[in-house]
Amino acid sequence: MRTIRHLGVVLGMAMIVFLVGCLIPAASEAAERARLTFAPQVPPPIARNNPAVVVVELEAIEKRGKLSDGVEYEFWTFNGSVPGPFIRLRVGDTVEMHLKNNMNNKNTHTVDFHYVTGPGGGAGVLMTEPGKESVTRFKALMPGLYIYHCAAPPVPAHIASGLYGLVLVEPEGGLPQVDREFYVMQSEFYTEGEIGEPGFQAFSSKKGDAERPEYVVFNGRVGSLMPDSGSPLKAKVGETIRIYFGNIGPNLVSSFHVIGEIFERVYREGEVPPVDQPDTHIQTTLVPSGSASIVEFKVEVPGGYVLVDHAIFRINRGAVGVLSVEGPEAPEIYKKIK
Repeated sequence: MRTIRHLGVVLGMAMIVFLVGCLIPAASEAAERARLTFAPQVPPPIARNNPAVVVVELEAIEKRGKLSDGVEYEFWTFNGSVPGPFIRLRVGDTVEMHLKNNMNNKNTHTVDFHYVTGPGGGAGVLMTEPGKESVTRFKALMPGLYIYHCAAPPVPAHIASGLYGLVLVEPEGGLPQVDREFYVMQSEFYTEGEIGEPGFQAFSSKKGDAERPEYVVFNGRVGSLMPDSGSPLKAKVGETIRIYFGNIGPNLVSSFHVIGEIFERVYREGEVPPVDQPDTHIQTTLVPSGSASIVEFKVEVPGGYVLVDHAIFRINRGAVGVLSVEGPEAPEIYKKIK
């Protein structure tokens, strides 16, 4: 009888060990904390070959900040920055998402991740009141370059105030190596005052409804990628550049162009390399509102290359930046005769 009871205990313990083993991620899915970066920086490529549980931490923070010289705006941010952090994952990863809503905020916030398969892209289960935190898990099923943004009502106001960013889900095997990667995101700001009007400028829902922005900018403010007022992109002659370009809108389509360069490869609307037939030799690429594309090109001549939305009057509203390339001259490619 004692032997039977002992056998029962052993079998019971074995069953518990088995069940716990089923619930705990396998060694191939070891947990890690995502390395987040702010524009124009990009996290390093994923080095591992297997899926993992990846912990991503975002915090919604409402704060005033600089929109242009002498102009302030009430930004709603992820982790204090517009755009929010760049998140880099691998297909098959399980993302443990932590969203905090700062206790000093006045509004409810959430996140709609375009890479997430499920209602609202996760927005419903991440809806978070000020001073609270929500935690969820999502599976990254498809490789791609994806937008994320707040989707708390009214959604247009939350997007127009700065709550957005990019997520890269690498395919198995990763992306082909390049020399430099950059994160650039275009967005619009709808202010009560006209462009350049000094002082604090409140959000204008009326101008948003009319799709009439006062500002169209790269990386959250006028001049963010300019040498005299921000951080221009930097490269050297002979290097291959990859730009992860997002357009949150919330209304306009972007005609992304780098003056003096030709995109050797373009991966449109979330597509990522490697693919059999990327679009090649593209001068200007359309990026819809709420989407993202990847452009790649090699720089062969030194100098300043201007990033624009080629709906060219938008330069006057802030959609302009610079890629500064250093290195030896290339007179066989580019030189002045007279």
